[in-house]
Amino acid sequence: MVRGLEGRKIFSSNTDRRDLVGRFASVVPETEARVYAWSLMPNHFHLLVRTGRMRLSSIMRKILTGYAVSFNSRHKRLGHLFQNRYKSILVEEEPYLLELVRYIHLNPLRAGLVAGIEELDSYPWSGHAVLMGKGDHSWQDSEYILTQFARRVEQARRAYWEFVLAGIDQGRRDDLVGGGLVRSVGGWKQVKALRRGREKWSYDERILGSGDFVRSILDEAKPKEASTGFRDKVPSRAIDSLIEVLASRLHLSSTEVTGGGRWRRVIEARSLISYVAVREYGMSLTEVSRALGVSKQSILRGVERGERVLREKGWRVKELIA
Repeated sequence: MVRGLEGRKIFSSNTDRRDLVGRFASVVPETEARVYAWSLMPNHFHLLVRTGRMRLSSIMRKILTGYAVSFNSRHKRLGHLFQNRYKSILVEEEPYLLELVRYIHLNPLRAGLVAGIEELDSYPWSGHAVLMGKGDHSWQDSEYILTQFARRVEQARRAYWEFVLAGIDQGRRDDLVGGGLVRSVGGWKQVKALRRGREKWSYDERILGSGDFVRSILDEAKPKEASTGFRDKVPSRAIDSLIEVLASRLHLSSTEVTGGGRWRRVIEARSLISYVAVREYGMSLTEVSRALGVSKQSILRGVERGERVLREKGWRVKELIA
């Protein structure tokens, strides 16, 4: 779930919406992620995704940073577009997958963006139309969802449509927002009551699933949390190597690029590094700004400028950093 800063709109026109959807189309296949449901609302959007070979944080960074730069440029604004970090919840597939697909796709109807389910069937800014055969987004994995209902496509679409129709009267469902067992059993009072019993229950606001599922995920995460020192060193080496390679391509030294100089070729180099680091490798604005010795705002502007430099010079990223 990604929300606009202070509840402000993150989509002001269909051009904005097409921009974000275009980024889905580029990033999702590249990272081998699978998108099962999505919905764009005026000031936020929902995405149900199974990650592939790239971490979710890197996927979202590639999508959101580029979109924010593009949005700000189009609307002549500065500053942050999104409210803090996106909110992510790890979901146990059974029994939540189809419930979440339905819940996310009903968002436009609940918000009054469409008048009824017939209008929702062809609404272009959610994955529901794709599942109904009225939208064409190859990056959305509609086949996996439809096969949960029937083998034949037409039968599956009809069963899915009836499933969505049955969910309209459910309204907002807090049990699907997060917290796994806590929300599923009805809140903290019920959890306290369960604690008095003999069976042990696990819960975590970042995970939606049964007690056993939550416990297994938390156990799996423990070694990773204990080794954050190593994890922190990897991006540092990566950005240093990137600076060295791109600086040499522009006949500069790493020291010249990171030394705060303002002459044109140095600014151009920093812009290219910002673009490649953020858009291609999914590095954070913080780590890139620290490595280059400039502000995060400068990195954002650099991403936009770097894209323009690549286009003007006819350079391709893969050739540039080969």
